[in-house]
Amino acid sequence: MPNKRVVVAMSGGVDSSVAALLLNQAGFDVIGVTLRLWTINREDTNPLHQGCCSVEDTDDARSVCQELGIRHYVINAEKEFQNHVVDYFVQEYKRGRTPHPCIACNDRIKFDFLLNRSLAMDAEFIATGHYARTITDRDGFTHLLRGVDEGKDQSYVLFGLQQHQLQRLLLPVGEFPKGSIREIAAQNNLPIATKPDSQDICFIP
Repeated sequence: MPNKRVVVAMSGGVDSSVAALLLNQAGFDVIGVTLRLWTINREDTNPLHQGCCSVEDTDDARSVCQELGIRHYVINAEKEFQNHVVDYFVQEYKRGRTPHPCIACNDRIKFDFLLNRSLAMDAEFIATGHYARTITDRDGFTHLLRGVDEGKDQSYVLFGLQQHQLQRLLLPVGEFPKGSIREIAAQNNLPIATKPDSQDICFIP
């Protein structure tokens, strides 16, 4: 589907960067968007913290977009993130439950807030670096599938997506094992090819 516009949620990591690369190579009109969700500016932050949303992550996403020759924008979504993710996280713990902030972030930020913004950019699709896949059947119903790499599968954090979101969602890295994604990044000289994956809750240092 060449020339169709897609907004790629770029965190500055290897997965979303390769997602943008693959879609760019496939002929899409790619726009990279980094959502500013949470900024950690604390002296006591563990230097081994591997969260996301730092200034460095934004710089990495911008560098990748420059390498690919595509546009890059930063959108401030800190208010929405506070309301729908951080406050939810705290409230669920107070109720004695175990919250999953990544699912809340996907449902309310990446696939709600971002989708609305992408429509304003005249984009037909949004894309992320999640290890999952979609397939549309003959009746036009889009199904969510596990990623090819079972050890990295992230379809479980996307279970809350509705049809209008799934039908506009592209998940290019879900077709590859993780090792291949890093190889693709290195082969295309992306500056984040060896960058460690984020592993922590981004708003807890």
